[in-house]
Amino acid sequence: MMVLLLALTSCKKFLDVKPESQIDKNELFTTEEGFKEALNGIYTLCASPKLYGGNLTFSNLDILAQNYQFSDAGYQKIANFNYAFIDVVDKNNEIWSSAYRAIANCNNILAVIDEKKSVFTSKNHDLIKGEALALRAYLHFDLLRMFAPSYKSSPAARAIPYVTTVTTASTPFSNVTEVLDKILLDLNEAKVLLRIADPILSLDYTVGYPDDDGNPEVNTPDLFLQNRRHRLNYLAVTGELARVYLYKNDMANSLLNAELIVLTNKFPWTNKADFLETEVTKKDRIFYKELLACWAIPKQRQPLIDLFTKENPPFSATLPQIEEIYEKAGVGADDLRFKQWFADRAALNGPRRAILQKYLSNATPIANRHPLVAPAIRLSEIFYIAAEASFDTNPSMAMTYFNAVRRARGIGSDITTVPDKQAFIELLITEARKEFYGESQLFYMYKRLNHAVRISATQSSPASDKIFVFPLPVDEEAYRNN
Repeated sequence: MMVLLLALTSCKKFLDVKPESQIDKNELFTTEEGFKEALNGIYTLCASPKLYGGNLTFSNLDILAQNYQFSDAGYQKIANFNYAFIDVVDKNNEIWSSAYRAIANCNNILAVIDEKKSVFTSKNHDLIKGEALALRAYLHFDLLRMFAPSYKSSPAARAIPYVTTVTTASTPFSNVTEVLDKILLDLNEAKVLLRIADPILSLDYTVGYPDDDGNPEVNTPDLFLQNRRHRLNYLAVTGELARVYLYKNDMANSLLNAELIVLTNKFPWTNKADFLETEVTKKDRIFYKELLACWAIPKQRQPLIDLFTKENPPFSATLPQIEEIYEKAGVGADDLRFKQWFADRAALNGPRRAILQKYLSNATPIANRHPLVAPAIRLSEIFYIAAEASFDTNPSMAMTYFNAVRRARGIGSDITTVPDKQAFIELLITEARKEFYGESQLFYMYKRLNHAVRISATQSSPASDKIFVFPLPVDEEAYRNN
C-alpha cells in the first residue's frame, strides 16, 4: 500500500496529483500502524537522492554557493548560473515533482487523521499529525526558497502553490508572503501538537551516539519513538520556525524560537576529542550531536564517496580556495573544520586539491560512530539566527551568539564589536560559509539577504532574481498557460 502512496507522480502535470483509491486509503488508515507506515514512507522519500539525500543537499545548490572548482564544463555551467542547462532543468523538475509528491502524501495523512483518532494509542495521534504538518511546511519552504523571489526582494511576487488538500484540481499559486504565512501556520500547529507528544522533551532524553550506554535515542522499546532527531521533532520544528521567521524579517519571533532551543540545553557542542579522534570507528566528522534533525541516508555511502572523496572527485576545491574560505592566514590556523574536513591531495594538473572528508564513512563491518545522515538543521544555525535576529536590539548579545560557534570550532579569538549591521552580516556570511560547506544552506542565505554571491576574495556575482529564482518546470508552466 505504501507503493500506492508513493507512486503519485506518474502524471505529467506535476500538481495534478491523483489520490489513491478510496478503498486503498481506507485500508491503510484503519490502524495506527498504517499511519506510521504512511509517515515513514514520506521520510523515505525525503531522504532519497531526489530530495535531501541528494539534490537538496549535495548538488546544484551547493555548486551555486561557489564552493568548488570544476574542470567539467557541465558543472561549470551550473556554477555560472546557467539555468537553461539541461542538467539544471532536469534536477529542478525532479525536485519539484518529488517534493509535491511528498506533500501529497502528507495531505493523505492529514485528510483523515482526526476522524481516526480512536485507532491511536498514547500520544501518537498528535505525534504523527504534528510531523505531517511539519514535513508539509518544511518541503514548501524549500520550494519557496528555490522557485520564488525572496521576501526581501519581492514579498508580493507570485511564488508557488501551497497544497493542503488531496484533489485532482490544481492549486492556485500564492504570493511569497501568503506562502510564508501558510508555512508558519502549519509549523505553529505542529509545534503545539509536538510540545505534548514528543519524547525528545522528556527530562531523561539526551542526545548522543548510538553506542552510548543507555542512550534513549536508540534504547526506547518502541521503535517508532527511537531516533527523534532523524525526524522533524519538536525542537527541529522550533528551529524551522526560527528559520522561516528570519526569512520573513520577523526578528522578534525568530529570536524567540531560536532562544527556546538554546535554553533547553538539549544539544551539546561536539566534544573536540570526538571530532579530532584518529580511530575511525570513534570519529564524529559531522558534529552529530549538534543536529536538531537530519535525514538518514545509509544507502548514499558510495555515491558520496564518488562525489567528494574518491581519486579526483568531481566536487572538490583547490587548496588555495579552501585556505581562503577558512582564513588560513588568520583564524583558520585554529579552525577544527579546516584541519579535519579536508585532505590535501595532489591534482593531475594545476593547484593541489582539498578533498572533503565530511561525509566519509566506513564500510561494513567496520563500525561508524554515528549513522550516515544529511543535516536538516544544526545547532550552529540556531546560534547564527539568534545572533542576526538580536543584533538590532542587543548587538552585544548578538556577538555572544556569534562567538559561541567560533569557540566550538576551535577559534579562540572573539570579535566583540563591529561598526554596523552590514559589517556584522559580512562576518556572519564568512562563518556560515565555513560551517555549511557541502550542505546547500549558504545559497539560501545569500538569497534571503539579497546579497552578492562570493566567488573569490576579489570577485562576486551581484544579487539578482536572475540568479536567485529557478525557473518553474516547463510542463508546469505549460499546464498553467493552457
